[in-house]
Amino acid sequence: MHSALDQRDALLAAWRTNNRVTVFLVENLPHELWGATVPGAPRRTVRMIAGHLHNARCMWIKTLGKEHGIAVPRAVNRHKVEPKELVSALGKSSRGIVSLLTLGCERGGVVPASSSYTWRNLPLDVGHVLTYFVAHEGHHRGQIVLVARQLGCRLPAEITGGLWQWSKRAREARS
Repeated sequence: MHSALDQRDALLAAWRTNNRVTVFLVENLPHELWGATVPGAPRRTVRMIAGHLHNARCMWIKTLGKEHGIAVPRAVNRHKVEPKELVSALGKSSRGIVSLLTLGCERGGVVPASSSYTWRNLPLDVGHVLTYFVAHEGHHRGQIVLVARQLGCRLPAEITGGLWQWSKRAREARS
């Protein structure tokens, strides 16, 4: 039987692993792909998709956590952000998501409603919140891998396979 503390630790570890997977992808994208235009969406670039991951985290932290005292990281400029800057920003937004999930764990497993949460389409229990955030990032990581293929810049197997090495990424997230 697991205690609530064990479950909280497991949820937070899962988020940290997800963050490490996202950072792993950003760290390993070829520089020529970073500014590449997304086929079929000429005003979007890989850089913009990657920057969106951090900015979406910031939006959720602001929407759900600011009212409860969680610091909102600064968004990045999706048109200009460089990989090293984004990796640093992802660290900050990941800590914000950890704070948001911790808040939910401390409040009976539910992130408390805030006055700015008007969408109301996401259940605020920590399981749903975590799953939504991880699914969102997995979707955009997949977009980036697909764009690379479409542009003839197929990522090496060590990178695409590395996105699925969650045990390894979990160990890296702990170190």
